[in-house]
Amino acid sequence: MSLISNSFSRPFAGLLSVAVLVVCVSLGCGWFGGNESAENAANAVAEETPMPQFTNAVEAFNEGVRLLEDGETDKAIDALNQAIKLDPDHADAYFRLGIAYALAEFRDRGELQQATPTPLPGEAPAKEAKLNSVIAFERAVARYRKRIDANEEDHAAHYNLGRALNRLNLDVEAAAALREAVKLNPDDTEYQIELGATLMKLAKYSEAESAFKKTLEIDPDNLQAEELLERAEAGRKRLEFTVMPKDEKKRDASNTSNTNEARPDPKPTPPPATPKPSPPPPKPAPSPFQ
Repeated sequence: MSLISNSFSRPFAGLLSVAVLVVCVSLGCGWFGGNESAENAANAVAEETPMPQFTNAVEAFNEGVRLLEDGETDKAIDALNQAIKLDPDHADAYFRLGIAYALAEFRDRGELQQATPTPLPGEAPAKEAKLNSVIAFERAVARYRKRIDANEEDHAAHYNLGRALNRLNLDVEAAAALREAVKLNPDDTEYQIELGATLMKLAKYSEAESAFKKTLEIDPDNLQAEELLERAEAGRKRLEFTVMPKDEKKRDASNTSNTNEARPDPKPTPPPATPKPSPPPPKPAPSPFQ
């Protein structure tokens, strides 16, 4: 009887172990990394959560800014586009949208290069389409100008106009807008730093130094201004080293030319005098023995 019981219990115990194993796997027991699987599933659900449809432009803009700061670029683009749809003149939304598109374009640049076909020999290359980031920044510029037309004292509009122009590499126009912002609100360190950085792009290092020094007068602990001031000073010295010697050479050459023109011609050297012929030797005296 005991032999039958023992022989029966062994396979039954094996079947029971298999059943427990199957249940554990299906329920995600911790023995087999069930917690990690559950976490991955939760993350997948979170990623698939659709963006809410906003009815207020300010709420959509604020959510877009938050998502952009959190690194959720695609969701930020969605939220900012909603803000623009609700308020087509929202200049700040266009500016942030330009930043978001620029980040996405930088991220996807490899795929874009692969998707661009190589032109055949003799075939003109296809005209590149304007990037979404460029379109967004251009529209931001137009709306900031509109704000300035309505209120020329709006220093924030001048400042943001300068930033948008900067993103379009329109540095001269950007510097003009930022100068106006600083003129209207000289104690804003962000304005001063943005102006100085733009002037450095234009190699106007001395003026950039003034902006950074003003920043440090307002905020002596501003590390960014300290670093940029050092770079501006180095740029100015480098420019002086490469440009000034050429100017000095030009001045030296000009001075030499002017000196030569003003100096009177020297008197001509007289030809050497013709030597007088030597007198003939004296005749010998007659001999007394002749």
